[in-house]
Amino acid sequence: MNASTPPDARAPARRYLVLAICCASMIVAIMDISIVNVALPSIRRDLGASVSGLEWTIDAYTLVLACFLMAAGSTADRVGRKRVFQAGLAVFGIGSLLCGLAPDVGWLIAARAIQAAGGTMLNPVAMAIIVTTFPEPAERARAIGIFGSMSGLSLGLGPILGGVLVDGLGWRAIFWVNVPIVAAAIVCTALFVPESRAARGRRFDPVGQLLVVLVLGCAVYALIESARLGWTSPLILGLLAVAAVGAAGLVGYESRRVDPLLELRLFRSVPFGSAILMAVFAFCGFGAYLFMTTLYLQEVRGLSALAAGLCVLPIGVLILLLSPRTGRVVGTRGPRWPLVVAGSALAAAGAASSWLGPVTPLVFVLGTYLLFGVFQGIINPPIANTAISGMPRSMAGLAGSLASVGRQVGVTLGVAIAGTVVGTAHGGTEFTTAARAVWWLLAGLGAAVVALALFSTGPRALASAGRVATLFEEMDNGGGLPVRR
Repeated sequence: MNASTPPDARAPARRYLVLAICCASMIVAIMDISIVNVALPSIRRDLGASVSGLEWTIDAYTLVLACFLMAAGSTADRVGRKRVFQAGLAVFGIGSLLCGLAPDVGWLIAARAIQAAGGTMLNPVAMAIIVTTFPEPAERARAIGIFGSMSGLSLGLGPILGGVLVDGLGWRAIFWVNVPIVAAAIVCTALFVPESRAARGRRFDPVGQLLVVLVLGCAVYALIESARLGWTSPLILGLLAVAAVGAAGLVGYESRRVDPLLELRLFRSVPFGSAILMAVFAFCGFGAYLFMTTLYLQEVRGLSALAAGLCVLPIGVLILLLSPRTGRVVGTRGPRWPLVVAGSALAAAGAASSWLGPVTPLVFVLGTYLLFGVFQGIINPPIANTAISGMPRSMAGLAGSLASVGRQVGVTLGVAIAGTVVGTAHGGTEFTTAARAVWWLLAGLGAAVVALALFSTGPRALASAGRVATLFEEMDNGGGLPVRR
């Protein structure tokens, strides 16, 4: 049971008002991943940033999200989701203000990290709030679909809004626009969102948190700086070795804890584990796509920020049209075929993009973006639903956090890989030739999503999800901790 949920919070109008507030937090937090991409050339010119500096402008945000989302979700389950959600909004707003005032790229990267610290307390906590607000399974699936569609909509429309703001007011405006939205969300949360907690709070895991930061931080730093230092650099090799040892230590340590930060027993559910992998693969593809597309349209083809944003308008339109419908399909028929279609669209988009050159007809370019739009318009609702459905409410925050971690790890890796591949390329033809390796990687990621979709939705996979749900329900009901295997 969840603590202190007011009776009127279950009224339909009140429930959907809570959903709207949660969606607003999703929009500002996720849009800041894509909206910054379209401003990268302007930031580069204004602050004199290198390619690695541009990568860190994106990855400082997504890396901090990936490192601390799990702790934020479990903390919210323990101390109160509304309280943590409000704190996240406040920190995110302060970080946004500091980003807009940054005098150089180093300050901008640091402010992005502060912004992300607030973001860690938003999306997974919002997901847990939604799960507790919508108790009926079919209605909850629709609500999760709407919430998941906001993620895709934010990523798709971010470049368009960013282009308008950058060309009209300058790149700093993309951060300042967050401040009034966050202020309104704080007030509405105080008035309308009910407080809730998990029946059994999970203890803080400082060692696990440190190991997560060590593994992700070392791996991403090695990827980004390998273009400058080379893969044989002692620093790069050392960082990769530390990341590998840290990953092994994380698995070994977390498997022995009663309340681990990384709850490995959740991965006994084949659908849940597959959802996390699909989130990593899908958002690795989308993160690489956003980074590459911005540089291609503005640096190679010479388009303005607004024109570049308008070129990806098909993605935003398709997300707007497909995501809500996909949420309804997932709620009634399950996630298998939406995932198969999304993965196939990503594979086709990656393969088609490998033909892009400096003077490729714009009609063909926009056609590849339509495929990306189909992929992004469909992928979010089934991943979100698969990760959360079947889990007891006490695990909602942690399960939602892990799904969000998968997304952020994917975006971080996608930007780092894309920047590493094209970071030393100069000129239009050299850039597009180097970019082919990235596009074929995206095709492979799409094929992997299709394979995981088919594997994770069969009878045996669904039976594993039922066993995991029963395990945690027994724990919540005082059945004790089962022996780990």
